[in-house]
Amino acid sequence: MVAMILAGGQGTRLGKLTRETAKPAVPFGGKYRIIDFALSNCANSGINKVGVVTQYQPLELNEHIGNGESWGLTGRDGGVTILQPYSSADGEKWFKRTAHAIYQNIAYIDRYNPEYVLVLSGDHIYKMDYSHMLEFHIAHNASLTVGVIPVPMEEAPRFGIMNTDQTNRIIEFEEKPKEPKSNLASMGIYIFNWQVLRKYLVEDQAKQREMEDFGKNVIPTYLENGENCFAYAFDGYWKDVGTIESLWEANMEFLDPNHTLNIRDEDWRIYSKNPVSPPQFLTESSNVTDSMIVDGCYVA
Repeated sequence: MVAMILAGGQGTRLGKLTRETAKPAVPFGGKYRIIDFALSNCANSGINKVGVVTQYQPLELNEHIGNGESWGLTGRDGGVTILQPYSSADGEKWFKRTAHAIYQNIAYIDRYNPEYVLVLSGDHIYKMDYSHMLEFHIAHNASLTVGVIPVPMEEAPRFGIMNTDQTNRIIEFEEKPKEPKSNLASMGIYIFNWQVLRKYLVEDQAKQREMEDFGKNVIPTYLENGENCFAYAFDGYWKDVGTIESLWEANMEFLDPNHTLNIRDEDWRIYSKNPVSPPQFLTESSNVTDSMIVDGCYVA
């Protein structure tokens, strides 16, 4: 399985935080960046072929990821590859939306000839073993498996909602419905059978050129054509930090030593590229409580 992390979003709802850098490169929890969670999940899940699709303000993100050494994602048979737009004889290769970004990088995926492709968003805070999701995908003979998480019903209109039957088969998809029928929100995590997805994307590009987004185009097309689509329910901590408020909430929740994310878990570490900084210094008069203080801080 090859992982493709979509990390090219502008993140306009984060305001000044993303004016000069991509959303996945925004700092989080003192010593991390948001994309560290997706990269660490891949490393811990045993996935060593990872493409990171960048577009908007990629300099800081590219510098942070480097060759993937900080996550152990290096090696002759895989590693991390930064995938940016490029020009060719066919014209500019800008990525329009999520599915279009995968189409534009078919050549990269084909290099590994994978049976499955894992598509991830680079801007969520969570820990997840993708190998369990792949086992579910194979066991259900699925063509597409979507990671879902229950959300409060009042928040459901913010998400793409999967309506399922008793076997977890997706029978209907609603994109940000005003009156949702369920609370199973898409996490933006997909496992596709690569040859099936490739066929859909290539054929569409030669005809309609409409399949640009997974939520708006690809999933509805799969359902219309009777493909086996299943929802994989995730029961851990997951946070979409797409707004200032949600990013602040996630950072505040991160302070709790009993946080369900369990950042101190030795068996599932969150790795990052950390700059060499001097130790933190607190003056005698600094009255600091309930805080994370990382290297380089001087608190007076």
